[in-house]
Amino acid sequence: MASSLSLLPSFPKPSCPPSISSSHHRRRVSAVRSSLSAQPLVAGPDDLVSTILSKVKGTDRGVLLSKDGHREVSDVAQKLQKYCVSEPVKCPLIFGEWDVLYCSVPTSPGGGYRSSFGRLFLNAKEMVQVVEAPDIVLNKVSFSVLGFLDGEVSLKGKLKVLDEKWIQVIFEPPELKVGSLGFRYGGESEVKLEITYIDDKIRLGIGSKGSLFVFLRRAH
Repeated sequence: MASSLSLLPSFPKPSCPPSISSSHHRRRVSAVRSSLSAQPLVAGPDDLVSTILSKVKGTDRGVLLSKDGHREVSDVAQKLQKYCVSEPVKCPLIFGEWDVLYCSVPTSPGGGYRSSFGRLFLNAKEMVQVVEAPDIVLNKVSFSVLGFLDGEVSLKGKLKVLDEKWIQVIFEPPELKVGSLGFRYGGESEVKLEITYIDDKIRLGIGSKGSLFVFLRRAH
């Protein structure tokens, strides 16, 4: 019986299908994860608005920011431009009361009152811009002189739409009030501003000389 069994043809054992080694599998998973993590996360407008507000609040409207800080604000503002409505000058959200929260050239809003010398004597308390339909702009800077005498500079202007993004405002001579005294001085002035982003919370603008402004809508 044993000899008869030895005469039977021998067949090779069936081979098992090739298997993927666990180490190779782990390498592939790791590579996929690395690829996903390498892709930059694109922030939406709400995140960018929160970011730019966090960078400018508490900086005395940009006075206390370093060059790197101003650059970071500019970078976020450029990213927000992509989310601006197509014709911001026609957007009804431009109307309302706005706090001037930041300017890349801190002496631009307020002029000499915001210069290094001016800030020694004048402490700016509020910078407000009011845009009223259809074409009225009111700018107001309130301050205290040496910490005990209140004052205010206000300008009233007429808004003119230049194109879908640019506006021009021609202001009357400014009015200065200190204590109970008030008078006008100087002559008319003119500014041009490009609206680069607007929503129900903030408004961004770039002046004709390149100054970046961040306006925050005032809560009522």
